[in-house]
Amino acid sequence: MPKGRSTFTKRQKERARQQKQRDKTERRNQRRQERPEPSPDEDMSVLREHAEAQAALFQVGPATRDSAETSDSDNNGADQ
Repeated sequence: MPKGRSTFTKRQKERARQQKQRDKTERRNQRRQERPEPSPDEDMSVLREHAEAQAALFQVGPATRDSAETSDSDNNGADQ
């Protein structure tokens, strides 16, 4: 039984779609291979920098703890 033109067109479109998908995957893999991978030390230094920036934003650190302890001791001394 002969197949119609629409079947042939559909098959062509599907093959073109699959080829595009393969090309896209190949390009993605090529970009991944070309990209240099950061060393674990570089990753940790970046994380430390971000943590320090966050701590500075929230004013977390030894300076805040000392002032909190001082205010607590001032309150205790005033009550007695």
